[in-house]
Amino acid sequence: MKILYSTSEAVPFIKTGGLADVAGSLPIALKEKGNDVRVIMPLYSSISKEYKEKMKKICDFNVDLGWRRQYAGVFSYTYNDVIYYFIDNEYYFKRDKIYGEWDDGERFIFFSKVIALLPKILSFKPDIVHSNDWHTGLVPLYIKDFSKGDPFYKDIKTVFTIHNLKYQGVFPVGILEDVAGLPIEYYIDDGVKFYDNVNFMKAGIVYSDALTTVSNSYSEEIKYPYFGEQLDGIIRENEDKLVGIVNGIDCTKYDPATDKALSENYSIETLHKKKENKSALQKLFNLPQREDIPLIGMVSRLESMKGLDLVSHILDELLQEDIQFVLLGTGDKKYENMFNNFSEKYPDKLTSRIYFNEKEAHLIYAGSDIFLMPSMKEPCGISQLIALRYGSIPIVREVGGLKDTITHYSQYTGQGNGFNFKNFNAHDLLFTIKDALSLYTDREKWKRLMINAMNSKNDWEKSSIEYIELYNHTKDK
Repeated sequence: MKILYSTSEAVPFIKTGGLADVAGSLPIALKEKGNDVRVIMPLYSSISKEYKEKMKKICDFNVDLGWRRQYAGVFSYTYNDVIYYFIDNEYYFKRDKIYGEWDDGERFIFFSKVIALLPKILSFKPDIVHSNDWHTGLVPLYIKDFSKGDPFYKDIKTVFTIHNLKYQGVFPVGILEDVAGLPIEYYIDDGVKFYDNVNFMKAGIVYSDALTTVSNSYSEEIKYPYFGEQLDGIIRENEDKLVGIVNGIDCTKYDPATDKALSENYSIETLHKKKENKSALQKLFNLPQREDIPLIGMVSRLESMKGLDLVSHILDELLQEDIQFVLLGTGDKKYENMFNNFSEKYPDKLTSRIYFNEKEAHLIYAGSDIFLMPSMKEPCGISQLIALRYGSIPIVREVGGLKDTITHYSQYTGQGNGFNFKNFNAHDLLFTIKDALSLYTDREKWKRLMINAMNSKNDWEKSSIEYIELYNHTKDK
């Protein structure tokens, strides 16, 4: 099967969130199963020179955006046997950041139109064009529109994946004709219209042939107003084509037995070596180096959706316990200041690092005993899957992908791989943490729980098969 996988970011080239992890690992899993998978993404100026030097220019062409005519250069690079196409246009992609620019609407209209045009230019006709989140939400619409006058596009089917419904790409209505060059006929309630604007995420939902989210629970949740971000109605209208497929992780990248970011590598068979990473983490974060104390870790964007209001309510009480707490992440100043204040108040118990560093993140996964994710909403979550891989026990709220991947531990049966709580309530979180701290004192049971966690299967094997089945079903419609 031929698949063109379109994304605004992908590891190892550039990353701001979980989409990059998925786009960097799912295509590889699909390729390993015999599919011809090619990935297309922007050639951002911030992509490392290490990769740019290996890219080869294969063609260029012009793209009409209303009255504008913009250059699109196409560079190719093969990574892990997958061909990547990088779209070059310095006006759009030579920026200090990849999102949050004043002309994001125009930038990603350009990228989406290039995605739709490129198969014909390269004489590579995919069975499936798979687009992700609002940045490529117009791709299904472009392909539908092109198919009306060009037989090349007639049999190309589209899949659109919602990674996070909160971010939708909403822009003034004039952008539809003036920049995108699409007929105003699509500006209807059952089309791209969103109040008095156009919504790129909505375009992907409506005009794709198949619609997916990144966990089964999230696919059900977004049909209701609390999770639906004002799109629950249109999602219900399209629920017959909606499927939830949980994300996996790249288990070669996230492997405590080989991870070069760790102080000491370890596995289930050498689990006692994990403590060396705890000691290294404590030293790095200027905490007392104690093997016996439970260490809680968080690696997170600092925003309300991550459940940080719950954490702020219970942190004073939690820090009365004999624990340590480390945080790595940036975001809302309110939460940055909150963690910094607690760090000053409890210097021997809590350390906050208000930045992101990939190596330090890996050390937190390996060195922490408990990993905290009390999210208000969580489409899938990658961090809890990585924590499981490293034997750090997740404490999560039963929501979205957290509900699908974390099973509450029972000390009576020995089953489960973490701890969870249901209600978005600060003291429910506190009581769940205290349950985990209580179990931590029983070293044998805690070790069994760590083994359960590390034995959790969260690679792409099962999910990639589900995607292939979805592609085949969509192709044959």
